[in-house]
Amino acid sequence: MILAQGPSLARRLAPVCFAALLVAGCGPYVAPSPSPTVSPSIAASAPAYTLGPTPSGCPTTAPAPMAAGTTATVTMTTNFGNMVIKVAADDGPNAAGAFIALAKCGYYDNIIFHRIIAGFVIQVGDGQYARLPNLDPEKFGTGGPGFTLTDDKVSLPYKRGTLAIANTGAANSGGSQFFIVLSDTNSLAQSTPPYAIFGSVTTGMDVVDKIAAIPVGGAPKNGANPDMALEPAVITSTTVTTP
Repeated sequence: MILAQGPSLARRLAPVCFAALLVAGCGPYVAPSPSPTVSPSIAASAPAYTLGPTPSGCPTTAPAPMAAGTTATVTMTTNFGNMVIKVAADDGPNAAGAFIALAKCGYYDNIIFHRIIAGFVIQVGDGQYARLPNLDPEKFGTGGPGFTLTDDKVSLPYKRGTLAIANTGAANSGGSQFFIVLSDTNSLAQSTPPYAIFGSVTTGMDVVDKIAAIPVGGAPKNGANPDMALEPAVITSTTVTTP
């Protein structure tokens, strides 16, 4: 998914690869090191958070597309506040179906936002390597749910507040990672394959903006990862309601 990953949550989330914009995988990989911890200097500047239970029973194969004409509301609680998301099947049924299935099982809980590009997007959803408390500093931001999705046709603009599935730059390569668009002015519509749109933020763009304002950078061992957040923005719980 053109959004890749990055190093230590302030130095301890160390080396990762930040490749093409919203990609969700990159390499080569190296052997993982012990799970990093957030340094006191970083923890002191980020809002407190309490981790929820480890998700269980999540799908390992692509969920069924969301039924045409249906919608759902997803509330994601983060340590920066709540985001309310409207998911619409007609925006992208395959992406919407997967997102709702993963949200219902708690897949997104305890995952940190691994890519922040001010004025462009924030990205999250690596449940393999970016989930607290067991972050993997070597593969951080490259993981997924164990399945890939069939690309949805994109007919909507990538406007501020839009949610879309990240991909690796190859067809039908999306999974659990998604991003939230920060500005109406962007180049996302030019991407091939397109990023499947499945919903939008209806309440909480102020929270999105707070996360987007987190300092990025770091000092990884294997080069700079400019999109890596220096403070932990964590999804602590997720609820799904339907009309």
